[in-house]
Amino acid sequence: MAALIEAHNLHKTYGDAADRVEVLKGVDFAVEEGEAVAVLGASGAGKSTLLHLLGTLDKPTAGRVTFEGGDLFALSDAELSRFRNRAMGFVFQFHHLLPMLSARENVMLPLLIGGENKREAAARAEAMLAGVGLSHRLEHKPSELSGGEQQRVAIARALIAGPRVLFADEPTGNLDSRTGEETADLLMKLHNELQMTLVVVTHNDRLAQRLPRNVRMQDGRVQPA
Repeated sequence: MAALIEAHNLHKTYGDAADRVEVLKGVDFAVEEGEAVAVLGASGAGKSTLLHLLGTLDKPTAGRVTFEGGDLFALSDAELSRFRNRAMGFVFQFHHLLPMLSARENVMLPLLIGGENKREAAARAEAMLAGVGLSHRLEHKPSELSGGEQQRVAIARALIAGPRVLFADEPTGNLDSRTGEETADLLMKLHNELQMTLVVVTHNDRLAQRLPRNVRMQDGRVQPA
């Protein structure tokens, strides 16, 4: 049976012949449904590039990414966008919240993009924010929230549509150590409660130790276990 997500001989190159940079060099990688995986490596190892390709935020130079055996990049751009909105959630080091919107409105966005009724989207956003401990911050804009609270809003937004997999790229990288630990606690709590697949890119060994499986990258390749 196929894994939930697989990379098959994945290559990613940037630039032209004069300044060509090969970031991924034939990566094979698989994630089973419900698994929690940390991808580690030094800066420039290719770990964020791998996450972006697995999440279809970028396209490979060569190779395939499959989801339950289906080739994702065989989909049209519109089909891929709909699939990503429905099946994948993303959390980044920087929160990428819209500054003019409240916490509730930021979390509602994926549902509204997916065509959901505004009233229902608002109710679901409130429930999700309560689930990450922010029921008292519904009307606050990002500038009125702490860094840890902004990351919680970003996590709620990533999960609001019920994705099959959550990708987190350095989710604690912009937080102090205590807030980072709290964010790691929340991610693991949500992983267990929602039974979601979790792929975390990090250089934080303490965060990686919280996840059952660690994969290390070096110079654009996955290192043998």
